[in-house]
Amino acid sequence: MRASINKSSGQYFSFNSIHKQSSLVLFCLLLFSAVPANSNFPQHTKSTHAFFFLSFSFVSLFTSLSSPPLLPPSTMQALQAPSLRGSPLNPLQKPNPNPHFSNVSRLRPRPTKRFSSITASSPTVSAPKREKDPKKRVVITGMGLVSVFGNDVDAYYDKLLAGESGIGPIDRFDASKFPTRFGGQIRGFTSQGYIDGKNDRRLDDCLRYCIVAGKKALEDADLGGDKLSKIDKERTGVLVGTGMGGLTVFSDGVQNLIEKGYRKITPFFIPYAITNMASALLGIELGFMGPNYSISTACATSNYCFYAAANHIRRGEAELMLAGGTEAAIIPIGLGGFVACRALSQRNDDPQTASRPWDKDRDGFVMGEGSGVLVMESLEHAMKRGAPIIAEYLGGAVNCDAYHMTDPRADGLGVSSCIERSLEDAGVSPEEVNHINAHATSTLAGDLAEINAIKKVFKNTSDIKINATKSMIGHCLGAAGGLEAIATVKAITTGWLHPSINQFNPEPSVEFDTVANVKQQHEVNVGKTPNPWKPHN
Repeated sequence: MRASINKSSGQYFSFNSIHKQSSLVLFCLLLFSAVPANSNFPQHTKSTHAFFFLSFSFVSLFTSLSSPPLLPPSTMQALQAPSLRGSPLNPLQKPNPNPHFSNVSRLRPRPTKRFSSITASSPTVSAPKREKDPKKRVVITGMGLVSVFGNDVDAYYDKLLAGESGIGPIDRFDASKFPTRFGGQIRGFTSQGYIDGKNDRRLDDCLRYCIVAGKKALEDADLGGDKLSKIDKERTGVLVGTGMGGLTVFSDGVQNLIEKGYRKITPFFIPYAITNMASALLGIELGFMGPNYSISTACATSNYCFYAAANHIRRGEAELMLAGGTEAAIIPIGLGGFVACRALSQRNDDPQTASRPWDKDRDGFVMGEGSGVLVMESLEHAMKRGAPIIAEYLGGAVNCDAYHMTDPRADGLGVSSCIERSLEDAGVSPEEVNHINAHATSTLAGDLAEINAIKKVFKNTSDIKINATKSMIGHCLGAAGGLEAIATVKAITTGWLHPSINQFNPEPSVEFDTVANVKQQHEVNVGKTPNPWKPHN
C-alpha cells in the first residue's frame, strides 16, 4: 500500500511531550495508526493512507531556556558530545542534591519496564500484540483548529507544506520596549457562527479558540448541529487543556485591582482565568455530561489530554471525547514572562527566520498561539454511527525525569524510557519507525537533548526523517501538541511531510534528514497491517 514514498502498509504516528514543573520533567508519548486507502471499511470512511508519525512534543519553557547563565557549559558540552556516557546506576543521584529535599538523591528508582522480546538493535522485528477489543480501540474521527494560518484544517496544512512562516511583528499591543517584538500572533480571528456575540465579547481568547476548534472538530466528525443527537451525551466528555489559562482576563483583573480597586474586578475574572474553563464552557454549550476537566502541563498539555481521553474510553467511562489544547499568551505579561526567562529568540530584524530548530545559529523559541482539538471515540461507537474514521490511537506512556528544573538530561534517559514504554503499550517496535515530527523548539539545549533521546531508542538514523512544525507556527505552548497532531494526520492523508524551514547551518550531531526547507513525499513502514480495522493479530 502506498502512502508517501516506497515502503509498506499499516503505519502509525505518535506524540511525545516533556514538561518541566517544580524541578520535574513530565513525559507523555502517544501512538496512533491510520486508515489505509484500500480498507474494506464502509464507504463513508475517509479514504486515507497509513502513515507513522512520532511527534516528540519535547522540552518545556524551562528546559528550553537558551540563556548561557541557565545552561552551564558542562551541560552544553554534554549535549554536543559525539558520544554520550551512560547514566549513573541511580538516575536520581546527582552531585548537588535538591537542598529542599535532601533525601531525594538517596531514593531508589523504580525498575523500568522494558520490551520483553524486542530491542532497538535487534535484526528482526516481532512487535507485541495490539488491542483487539473494539470497545477499547480508540479512533480519531474529527479535527478542528484555530491557528496563525486560519481556522481551516486543509488551509493550515497547505501553508505548512508550502513552507510558509506565520511569524511576524506583534501589533496587538505596543511591544517596542521588549527585546523580542515578534511571534506567531493570530490575526483576523472570528468566532461568528460558533459563539454568540454577548459571550464572545466577554471571553478570553484562550476560551474562544477552544470553543471554535472544538465545534469545528465535531463538524469534521459528522457531528455538527442536530447530528449531536446521534450520541449519548452522558457518555461524551471534554478534555482540553491549557498551559497558561485565561491570561488576558487575569492580567486585566490584576491591573484593575491595582489602579481602580477591587470593585472594578469583573465577576468573570476567576471563572475565565482558571485553566479548566475551556473544557467546562465547551461541555456546557454542547451538553456533554461525561468526564470534563483540563490538564495543565505547559508544552505537554495537549498530549496529556489525548492520553487521558483515550484512557477514559478504554476504561469504558466514555464513548467519545473532545481532546486537545488551547493557548493565547501573546500579551504583555505573557511575552514579558518568557523574556524574563531568557527563552525567546531576539531575531527582530528577520522574524520569519527566527524559529530554526537544529540550526547552529538558533537563539531561542518563538511564541505562538491557537487551539487544536481531536474527536476521539471507541472503534465500536464510531462504526455504529458510521463515523468518518481518520486514525487509530494505539497507546501511550507518561513519566518524569526527576532531574532538574532548567537542565535537560544530556543522555535523554527520561524521554527515551517514555518512548520505549509507549512503543510497548502500542505494540510497535522501534525498527518500524521511520518518521518523527519533533518538538524542536529552536532552543540551544532542548533541540540536542531531544535528538540524544531519539538516538537512544532509534539506532539507525539514516532510515528516519524528522520535521519541525514550530519552525513555521512558533511554539504554541499548551496548544502545541494539538496543532501538531493535526499536522500529523494531514501528513497521513496527503502522503507529504511538511518541511522544517530555516535550515541554514545544521548541527552535525542531528544525523537525521530534517526535511530541510522543502516538503517531501514519504511513505512510512511500521507494521504489516493492510487493514487496521480488521482484528489485530
